[in-house]
Amino acid sequence: MEESRNKQKCQLVEKLGVHLEQTEQIAPLAGRIMAYCILTGKRGVSFEDLVQNLCASKSTISTHLNHLQSLNKLQYFTKTGDRKKYFVINPNTIKQNIDRMIEKWETERKLHQEIRLYKEQINQSENVDPEAKFDLELHNNFIKFLNQAINSIKEFKETTFNSTSQN
Repeated sequence: MEESRNKQKCQLVEKLGVHLEQTEQIAPLAGRIMAYCILTGKRGVSFEDLVQNLCASKSTISTHLNHLQSLNKLQYFTKTGDRKKYFVINPNTIKQNIDRMIEKWETERKLHQEIRLYKEQINQSENVDPEAKFDLELHNNFIKFLNQAINSIKEFKETTFNSTSQN
C-alpha cells in the first residue's frame, strides 16, 4: 500500500510539476519542488527530502528553493530542537493566482466590450450594407461567460480565503 502511494505521489509530482512549470513560468525542477510541497502538505518538506526524492544535486535544489522563496511561492518553518527547515507552499500563492486570473479576465472582457461597441456602431451606420453587418453573438456570449466566471471566482476567493485557513 505504501509503495503504491509513493508511486502515485511521484507520478503526481511530475504531472503537477509540468503544469506549475507552465502556469508559474518557472524551471522544471522548481515546478517539481512546488508540486512535492503541495502533495506533502502542511507537515513540510525538508531539504534532504527534496534532494532524495527529486534526484537532484544539493546545489540545484538550493538554487531553486532560494528562487521560489524570493518569488514568495514557498516559505519555511522550523521545529523546536530540529535544525532543519521545512518548506511549504505560501498560502497566498493560490490567492495571488486567483487575483491574476481575475485581472486577465477583466482585461479580456473590457477588450471584447470595446470590440462589440465598435461593431455595433458600424452596424448602426446608415450606409452599411446589410450583408456587411457584424454578428455580435460571439462577443455577447463571451462577455456573459466572463462576467459569470469572474463572479464565480470572486465568490470562491471570498468564501475560501475569508472563512477558512489555507492549507
